[in-house]
Amino acid sequence: MFMSEDIGIDLGTASILVYVRGKGVVLQEPSVVAIDKSTMDIIAVGFEARRMLGRTPGNIIAVRPLRHGVISDYEITERMLKYFIKKASKKIGTMRKPRISVCVPSGVTGVERRAVEDAAKSAGAREVFIIEEPIAAAIGAGIDISKPRGSMIVDIGGGTTDMAVISLGAPVVSASIKVAGDDFDEAIIRYIRKKHNMLIGERTAEDLKINVGAAFERSVDIRMDVRGQNLVTGLPGTISISSEDMQEALKEPVTAIMETIHSVFERTPPELAGDIIDRGMVMTGGSSLLFGLDKLIKHQMGIDAIIADDAISCVAMGTGRYIEYLARQGRRR
Repeated sequence: MFMSEDIGIDLGTASILVYVRGKGVVLQEPSVVAIDKSTMDIIAVGFEARRMLGRTPGNIIAVRPLRHGVISDYEITERMLKYFIKKASKKIGTMRKPRISVCVPSGVTGVERRAVEDAAKSAGAREVFIIEEPIAAAIGAGIDISKPRGSMIVDIGGGTTDMAVISLGAPVVSASIKVAGDDFDEAIIRYIRKKHNMLIGERTAEDLKINVGAAFERSVDIRMDVRGQNLVTGLPGTISISSEDMQEALKEPVTAIMETIHSVFERTPPELAGDIIDRGMVMTGGSSLLFGLDKLIKHQMGIDAIIADDAISCVAMGTGRYIEYLARQGRRR
């Protein structure tokens, strides 16, 4: 039986999304927590805490308790989960403890998997199901993973890029690398510091990535003015950054992702590789929306890359539907 209190949580490095069957994504907020260092009390969570990044007084710290898709601070993650589960429960109007499925990167260790499960239980889950991100992404993208045919998923989030070739409900070949959207931001910051002697913050780098970022040449070069601190004079300054600059800045992390996609495809059995060549691979995750990434895959590998509808929410939707999928397959886990 599938109940409205069955929820799926996309426990992302950059954002947390909560999906409820029949209601869709009911919550999407940054996975950031602001803490008072003197008392260890939580001051803010989510959007409010994200606004504090880089702007807090000495006694308050704004932290991301998840790094590269796994828990780096167990206690803060548990408290953050508790906050989001309580908030989601209010939205769906239930006081009963929910059954929760949580996605994890495909490369996590047994210890890391147990930490996620324990955190969800401590945060109030009645029962916890763990699902690997590529499986969740495929389900959320509407792919019938139970069929005996190859489906390739590339999920690019904030902390990790997970990819897998799936057939008969399980990964046949998979890989997970700790290169994703956060690394795009860091690469932009390094590039502007090195080329323009300008220091910019995380939020400015993210704005650049979204507005003028490029993995493949744009037909028309676009520009964006950004403000930062001149490292020579120490004074504020403004520079103009082009999409061509961004293509150069993002070359290293984009190349790492492309090499991993190529490696996974090389290890794919021929019959499944043929399915992927015929049908293309599916891209999910917020960072898959970087301009030209799908074009770059087509250009370098000769395989169509299709960005899923609602790519940002695919993992959350698939995680929420995982309990239903298990029941259809006659399994509990």
